[in-house]
Amino acid sequence: QVNLVESGGGLVQAGGSLRLSCAASGRISGTNTMGWYRQAPGKQRELVADITRLGITNYLDSVKGRFTISRDNAKNIVFLEMNNLKPEDTAVYYCNADVNSMGRLVNYWGQGTQVTVSS
Repeated sequence: QVNLVESGGGLVQAGGSLRLSCAASGRISGTNTMGWYRQAPGKQRELVADITRLGITNYLDSVKGRFTISRDNAKNIVFLEMNNLKPEDTAVYYCNADVNSMGRLVNYWGQGTQVTVSS
């Protein structure tokens, strides 16, 4: 059993900051690529940022320069630091991870955390 538990969402005014965290727990021997997706009402889920185990990052164009993804490999945690937030960043943010568990590589999703940016 593997779980991804997210925290750090909430309500913030435009220009503010939030930090999301996602911890993978359970029978884990390690994690490969970890990332954050988001889904706004009426829109498709989109990749916000991801990071490989070696620290190679990839960002959605609209968040470049504002968001920073990082990870702690020893603790299987991924972070998303979000600065200068805009109302269009409002969405449910989901953690995603490729997890090595019991000899298999399986992709998991977190339950989602709401981020609301008011104008």
